[in-house]
Amino acid sequence: MNFSDENNPTLIKPTNFQGGLQMGSRKFGHDRRALSVINQSLVGSQPYPCVVNKRALPDKHEIYEKKQADPVHRPITRRFSAQVAIKEQPHPEGTKNSITSTANSNEFGDCIFVDEELKSPIDQPVPMFLEDTKAMSSESDHMKEVEMEDIFEEPITDIDNCDANNPLAVVDYVHDLYAYYRRMEGLSCVSPNYMAQQFDINEKMRSILVDWLIEVHDKFDLMKETLFLTINLIDRFLAQQTVIRKKLQLVGLVAMLLACKYEEVSVPVVGDLILISDKAYTRKEVLDMESLMLNTLQFNMSVPTPYVFMKRFLKAAEVDKKLELLSFFLIELSLVEYEMLKFLPSLLAAAAVYTAQCTIYGFKQWSKTCEWHTNYSEDQLLECSRLMVGFHQKAENGKLTGVHRKYCTSKFSYTAKCQAASFLLETQQ
Repeated sequence: MNFSDENNPTLIKPTNFQGGLQMGSRKFGHDRRALSVINQSLVGSQPYPCVVNKRALPDKHEIYEKKQADPVHRPITRRFSAQVAIKEQPHPEGTKNSITSTANSNEFGDCIFVDEELKSPIDQPVPMFLEDTKAMSSESDHMKEVEMEDIFEEPITDIDNCDANNPLAVVDYVHDLYAYYRRMEGLSCVSPNYMAQQFDINEKMRSILVDWLIEVHDKFDLMKETLFLTINLIDRFLAQQTVIRKKLQLVGLVAMLLACKYEEVSVPVVGDLILISDKAYTRKEVLDMESLMLNTLQFNMSVPTPYVFMKRFLKAAEVDKKLELLSFFLIELSLVEYEMLKFLPSLLAAAAVYTAQCTIYGFKQWSKTCEWHTNYSEDQLLECSRLMVGFHQKAENGKLTGVHRKYCTSKFSYTAKCQAASFLLETQQ
């Protein structure tokens, strides 16, 4: 059928898209009703083949094939899908006009398209997003449940917020600094069985030396950083150089001298170190050992010791002075023990803080903030922590009591008198 045939009395051509269809002198435009509504009011009229929305569009390949078969076929627009033939008939009740289509349905691919803007609210198709209302509501309820669960999770505290205006705290770089310490701490560690290569000294002699140096460090009133660096220098030197037992004390004194030069403002003179050793060594021997140690270590003095991590982890735990002293008491007990060399400095520091919290509170205490800043979970700390509890229990009655005597003074608030967290040993399987 030719839709442009003017001799066909049943067809008219649209003359104005904005003004609507024009039949005679009567216009059907802005007041037109949806074809589906008009179709329902017809008497004896057949329903339209289908009235569809955007989701029921025919396959675009079918449209393309029909356009190729019909050269005069015009492209489908949003407002009109084809030229629809209409005629005016009286409404059965005589009150309204009805419009019917005489177009062949086969010419339109068995369906016609209706302008969505012309549809009445009753005939508007249900939007796709409303069809899944129940599914969406259930998803939203699930999201609310998840959000409620997140609310009750322990938050991670910003421990650097209080130091935002303190330039010495270097808040902008502190995370990068500790990430660097984590990468470098492995290089500053020694083999936990390096004593096997020593033929004249053993791990017990090392423990005696470290216990004595802790007392010397306290007598000179040196900084904590100096003590931890001293022990690190001793272990790194002994791991590379064989030493006879007569020179072992000299190694300890020279290591403390180097640490003081690196950390302290006021450095003890060589004569003071000779007096402490009861004049067992001469000045020349001290200087020769200093040269040998520096060359053996290749002048590498900048290493992350457990003290570096202790300061950060204590800040994350938001400890008071009592808990801080107890943490240092436990980690200094660990410095004496040779078997603790198998743990990384960061793990030693985290375990000391964790054990101190358990000792003070009487139960396991390890917050999300501590876990995040230390990168150690409670399970990862238990092995090291249980060893520390054992050292605490025997600190007073053991053979090496230098650390215990140091922390039994008023200067350290009699920290060593605290009862050990024995319940951590009871939970051990």
